[in-house]
Amino acid sequence: MRGSLLAKVRIVYEDDSVIVVDKPSGLLTMGTDDEKVNTLYAALRERANSKRPAEKIFIVHRLDREVSGLVVFAKNFAAKEQLQNQFKDHSAGRRYVAVVEGRDVPDQFTIKSHLAENAALRVYSTRRTSIGKLAITHVQVVQRNARTTMLEIRLETGRKHQIRVHLAERGLPIVGDKTYGARNNPIHRIALHGAQLEFRHPVTGRTMHFDSNPPQTFSTL
Repeated sequence: MRGSLLAKVRIVYEDDSVIVVDKPSGLLTMGTDDEKVNTLYAALRERANSKRPAEKIFIVHRLDREVSGLVVFAKNFAAKEQLQNQFKDHSAGRRYVAVVEGRDVPDQFTIKSHLAENAALRVYSTRRTSIGKLAITHVQVVQRNARTTMLEIRLETGRKHQIRVHLAERGLPIVGDKTYGARNNPIHRIALHGAQLEFRHPVTGRTMHFDSNPPQTFSTL
């Protein structure tokens, strides 16, 4: 099964320290209590184990199951630590493309709130800074359509469900995201894609920049 999963994953870049892949929608980045086998991490780990000599794979960050786009994994512990520190100090850059329900959207805006998670695992904004983590999302309109708007989103922080929650609470749920209030799901997935990824290489220090076009189905919305 993992071999067939890996056939659906585009490897964008790989060297001795990092591997960047384009994750399809519908695939978990890493295991959960209910699913530990059919994940992107498990497929890449099996691939790494099959090499001679065998290699290792370390998770750096993740995308939600129904979100597609660019993900970087480390191939040694030092690279993992270095890359995760870049995500923590916000020096790693991430841009997303989303299609949201509605047209009443300013050309540019920033959403800032503290995000917390309730017992039902639903994320929400709270004024209680003692329980919430600061989340900052920068948004720019790319295209206005008849009933939807395509947005480019830049994350300044990387909290769980950050983009999905911030846009929904602004009255702009992402198409297909029924968890956070979307009314329609015409493409049978969440219309959110990790389109750009930038980080400093953990060994050379060189800036690495990668792009991934959003799925063609986004244009049909």
